[in-house]
Amino acid sequence: MTAHIRPATPQDLPAIADIYAHYVTHTVTTFDDTPLPLTTWRQRLDDLSALQLPFLTAHHANEVIGYALATPWRPKPAYCHTVEDSIYLAPEWTGKGLGRPLLEALITAAGEANAKQMIAVIADTGTPTSTALHLACGFTHAGLLTNVGHKHNRWIDTLLLQRSL
Repeated sequence: MTAHIRPATPQDLPAIADIYAHYVTHTVTTFDDTPLPLTTWRQRLDDLSALQLPFLTAHHANEVIGYALATPWRPKPAYCHTVEDSIYLAPEWTGKGLGRPLLEALITAAGEANAKQMIAVIADTGTPTSTALHLACGFTHAGLLTNVGHKHNRWIDTLLLQRSL
């Protein structure tokens, strides 16, 4: 299965919001507990554009089937060359080999935006999928934070992975 990957546009945001809402509502992949409104997604697109950081979408047959973005890791100036990645696929598109090209495109775009390090913060969902994807794309283990999140009546660890760009 192949997908076309390109920068996100305002027209992509409703589909992106829907994809993310699924993970907010049904999983512990994200620690958000309510779906983000479209206005938040518009602001995120504007903010990343102003910072020249990538916000990418994956499309198949003109349908948004996934997205990935790189956000500032921390707000302090010394962290300005370190980004955190986020990558989500529509649930019906997981397991089809689309995560890797999307993450690889994000890594390339973040490097072109002068980022030097990328951090992945991966919630312990009970499956190794996201960790395996990141390791396959050159990330290495950087740490484990135990019991730092609580969602859906369970405590959640987060794994930190890191990659030089």
